[in-house]
Amino acid sequence: MSQLLRRPQTPTAEGLVHRVTPANAGWQHVGFDLYRLAPGQRLAQATGEREACLVLIGGRADVTADGQNWRGIGEREGPFEGPKPYAVYVPAGGQYEVVAQSPLELAVCTAPGGGQHQARLIGPDQVTSTARGQGTNTRHVQDILPDSASAHSLLVVEVITPGGNWSSYPSHKHDVDNLPEESLLEETYYHRINPPQGFAFQRVYSDDRTLDETMTVHDGDVVLVPRGYHPVGAAHGYDLYYLNVMAGPKRVWRFNTEPAHRWLLG
Repeated sequence: MSQLLRRPQTPTAEGLVHRVTPANAGWQHVGFDLYRLAPGQRLAQATGEREACLVLIGGRADVTADGQNWRGIGEREGPFEGPKPYAVYVPAGGQYEVVAQSPLELAVCTAPGGGQHQARLIGPDQVTSTARGQGTNTRHVQDILPDSASAHSLLVVEVITPGGNWSSYPSHKHDVDNLPEESLLEETYYHRINPPQGFAFQRVYSDDRTLDETMTVHDGDVVLVPRGYHPVGAAHGYDLYYLNVMAGPKRVWRFNTEPAHRWLLG
């Protein structure tokens, strides 16, 4: 199996299903944990030197962060249910507690922290929704923590790609610190598929093909993108959701489309 593909594990007693750290990913910035919590189950952590974005992918919870409390947040049972997500930003040096009020799928997205950022709720009214592409390249993007929002290095976005469509396409990359043309950002994809027995494909490859891997993605998988292009294709009949976490030395998202496919941009 590809070193870039992480299958979900049976939840631990704490509800942990995935853990991606800079150490086990072999990079410097992005961290990603996925928890499945039962009603009443608690998760309490300190952020240390990293900032965090807690994304309620599905379910309701009470969340406390740095003395602020938000009770009963979350309006969808899962990522395909329609409403926009709730999230909570927690800066470096902070603490948070999440108490599940229903079965809860919780993503903890992290990256190096710093600056004078404050813990805050990111409600659905703050999440911008846009449709990108056309025809079988149409996908629906929801910006949870874009580079225009307050944070030190973390970027978080979720995307729904209808069955049979392509996403992160035409193939693009962001692995060179060469602003304003391109930024260097590591990235994780957390995939969900509806119905869950379906599958998708993701390719991660570089110009010189020293990296060139194509993976079959199932419901609940994580794909690591340390560098290179990273398009995704959803099988006909199976909608694809993914949550992206990105971070790098500069908090700017600037990508470079593969020259061979730029003609698709019209």
